[in-house]
Amino acid sequence: MPVEVKVAGRIMLKRVMGKASFVTIQDLSGRIQLYVQRDGVGEDVYAQFKTWDIGDIVGCVGTVFKTKTGELSVKASEIRLLTKSLRPLPDKFHGLTDVEQKYRQRYVDMIMNEQTRFTFVARSRMVQSIRNYMTGHGFLEVETPMMHPIPGGAAAKPFITHHNALDMELFLRIAPELYLKRLVVGGFEKVFEVNRNFRNEGLSPRHNPEFTMMEFYEAYANYKTLMDFTEGLIRQAAREALGTESFVYQGRELDLSKPFHRLTIVQAIRKYHPGFTEEQLADAAWLKEKIVAFGEKVKPGGLGSLQLQLFEACAEAELWSRPSSSTTRWRSRRWRAPRTPTPRSPSASNSSSSAARSPTASPSSTIPRTRPRASAPRSRPRRPATRKRCTSTPTTSARSSTACPRPAAAASASIAW
Repeated sequence: MPVEVKVAGRIMLKRVMGKASFVTIQDLSGRIQLYVQRDGVGEDVYAQFKTWDIGDIVGCVGTVFKTKTGELSVKASEIRLLTKSLRPLPDKFHGLTDVEQKYRQRYVDMIMNEQTRFTFVARSRMVQSIRNYMTGHGFLEVETPMMHPIPGGAAAKPFITHHNALDMELFLRIAPELYLKRLVVGGFEKVFEVNRNFRNEGLSPRHNPEFTMMEFYEAYANYKTLMDFTEGLIRQAAREALGTESFVYQGRELDLSKPFHRLTIVQAIRKYHPGFTEEQLADAAWLKEKIVAFGEKVKPGGLGSLQLQLFEACAEAELWSRPSSSTTRWRSRRWRAPRTPTPRSPSASNSSSSAARSPTASPSSTIPRTRPRASAPRSRPRRPATRKRCTSTPTTSARSSTACPRPAAAASASIAW
């Protein structure tokens, strides 16, 4: 018995052949072919159908059948134009090749590029997976203010706005850290937030002033707990977003099912620069000289800060270019106390990941508007100084060997994309 269906989608292919025509329509679930006959839909409708263009959105009622070549199709009994496309789509053979147009008109890229649509879907699945993972481990999702009276929680330049009713200056948040910590103080021992952050800094394909971050705090935990927890979080997000823990990214095959490699910052520097000794890496004056030798400016800070600056100058880029396995990169950051280089202990750890960027991020998207905030080229503005930052990327991990004791009642982490 014929099965009647109703379908709708955008015309991507059209072949008019006298009294009968074939048209391929597309929606998010895929493509299907319509078989349109003049006798099936009526002469007037068929005459109108022949004037419709590639890119128009149509609706169709008909029965399902298979053609002689075995292609599943719908034999139309009714067809109508739902939305007219006023501008033509890019050439179907070459596709959308203008990079500028891809970035400025993402909807055109989504129409023409199946991989772009997959990236957006995978990112949505990833965010949902992260939420499920957090709530499944006893975390409470919360919402905190987006406008702050002081720009706290990170060292970054904020966007400034004005509250007319209160006649006061406010700042779009650069991090949700301070309000989440107040929740921990109030007795919520496991909290997280998926939130938008705004940092009035530079732009690059991997650096966006507006980005999404997931930041969480857990009482009675330390950085080792966070490393294990984040590894499991990334693994599950990949499995649920991509359907596998092994995939190819930027031409390289990654396997997240393997244990992530972990290094201290000193170990990472020595791995790629074996000539550096531990004694030298513990000498602040020597570190400053080397940072300058690698073409970077020395930023104020104690020994751990100088080690981090040298790591970023000479070893960080090597983690992806010469990895030993699929890994997570951990970096220790201290609080920036005014003119007090005395090290203090990491009480919080932040992790940021791309790709969904993106997927974005998405793994294939590179537009600044949708890419995650992640590590960027050396010319980018300085990264925010957070206390403990874990950047989950397919690179070798590094963690500062400089411990700074401070009573750690809770640990925190954040994932940005």
